[in-house]
Amino acid sequence: MAPLADLYQVSMAYGHWRAGRHRAPAAAELFFRRPPFRGSFALGAGLAEGLRGLRAFRFSAADVAYLRSVLPSTTDDAFFDYLATLDASEVTVTAIPEGSVVFPRVPFLQVKGPLLVVQLLETTLLCLVNYASLVATNAARFRLLAGPDVKLMEMGLRRAQGPDGALSASKYSYIGGFDCTSNILAGKLYGIPDLPPRAGGDPVDLAGLAVSWLQRVCDLLQTPPSKANQGELAAFVSYAVTFPCDFQGLLDTYCVRRLDIPSSPSLAPEQRGSSSWSISMASSGPVPAAPHPPDVGPQGWSSSAGASVGSWPILCPPEAPSSPQAGGGRMPNFGAVLGFFNCLFSADLHQWPPQRGHRFPSLLPQLVEVNGSPCLKLTEDEEKMTIPGMKAIYRLYDAAGHPFMDLMALEEEPSPSAGQELGIHVLGQLGETTTVIPSMVEPLHRTYFRDGQVCEPLPSLPEVRTHAQVSLNLLSPAHRRLHEPQPYPVAVTERLHRLFLELRQGS
Repeated sequence: MAPLADLYQVSMAYGHWRAGRHRAPAAAELFFRRPPFRGSFALGAGLAEGLRGLRAFRFSAADVAYLRSVLPSTTDDAFFDYLATLDASEVTVTAIPEGSVVFPRVPFLQVKGPLLVVQLLETTLLCLVNYASLVATNAARFRLLAGPDVKLMEMGLRRAQGPDGALSASKYSYIGGFDCTSNILAGKLYGIPDLPPRAGGDPVDLAGLAVSWLQRVCDLLQTPPSKANQGELAAFVSYAVTFPCDFQGLLDTYCVRRLDIPSSPSLAPEQRGSSSWSISMASSGPVPAAPHPPDVGPQGWSSSAGASVGSWPILCPPEAPSSPQAGGGRMPNFGAVLGFFNCLFSADLHQWPPQRGHRFPSLLPQLVEVNGSPCLKLTEDEEKMTIPGMKAIYRLYDAAGHPFMDLMALEEEPSPSAGQELGIHVLGQLGETTTVIPSMVEPLHRTYFRDGQVCEPLPSLPEVRTHAQVSLNLLSPAHRRLHEPQPYPVAVTERLHRLFLELRQGS
């Protein structure tokens, strides 16, 4: 696992080794500078993979031989001998539990160990945690928009960044709130449901019923029957006969109003005895003129049928006129989403396609302490300044049970307690002192890795998924909403604030 790093990290490691600083104790952290997808939160994921990477961290003889071939010929041979001895036995990792909501500037993960090893682990951990957190966050936003009752299936395998990216995305979209996957291998490896159709149903003259319903459907959709494609109607009938129960058809939206839409609802689920019926729309963008089934009374298809749309209603914001929640429309009972593995659909729920050049925030690494001295990254942009020192992280809750602030303190500071008046400085307002009194205080970081081994029991994938939904549901509606959410405050203690000012002024 050690070669899963950038070559420049090895060059930096060589610099530390030549300067005799390679064993200096150091600490680094991974955090979001701003939340992804213009929301207020991220969902931390990939921790278990990161810990497995730490346990496997070492350079094999073949790895060392390769580095000899790519580093300058002037590189000291003793450095390569040293690389062959490296492992993560002196590394300690603390982190927020996987599946937890995390906020900007709050470290999701902190690493302590010899400077050279901490430096080499930077890219490895970013690779294993970054994409996982983005996909899980993206999935969580889909889940919040769809609501708790809609079944969401991801179908991103064909658009994923290779098989490894596809498996990762299937896994972390499940953590974020999706219910099932089309990816057979992900289902096999991780136990993610794939919701296959079930056989069954009473015999009926489905073709005759479909033709008889076609006129009524076309009237409701204000589409002339002559525009309905008879070949597609025949195809839907054949497929429904093959899978008479839990029918799920896929509509291609190359001509939404005139082709697939009139044909599919004409299958009249009540009339054919189906217990579940849905359609999935393959769409690369918002579909004009909402095509979800209108109400046709207690005997019609709307009482048990739901439009199972792919990228369309999930893309639409709750406030948009074309959204299923607006204008009397109904939310589908099943959503199959093709392309969100690329972390595009949640970029801006009110603008599609995303603006050219839009950059998705990702986790950032930063050294915060070397040789017992706290480090500070200085920049003219205060948002880009790091918070120095190893920290303890606390989540403060109000009387209603909602988290209202995350608090960073120096590791050696006493823990705050419920009912205690705390003097704090909110990031972005570091010149102002504020007092808060939490009703409950939750320490967020746990020690997961020490002495080369995982030292905290890791939850199963379903347990992480459940924790993610609990963590999201605890947020207040103002912080959870997808469009223009209220920023979640993150603060530092008085003592950490003073350290920050001393380092900034002293430099």
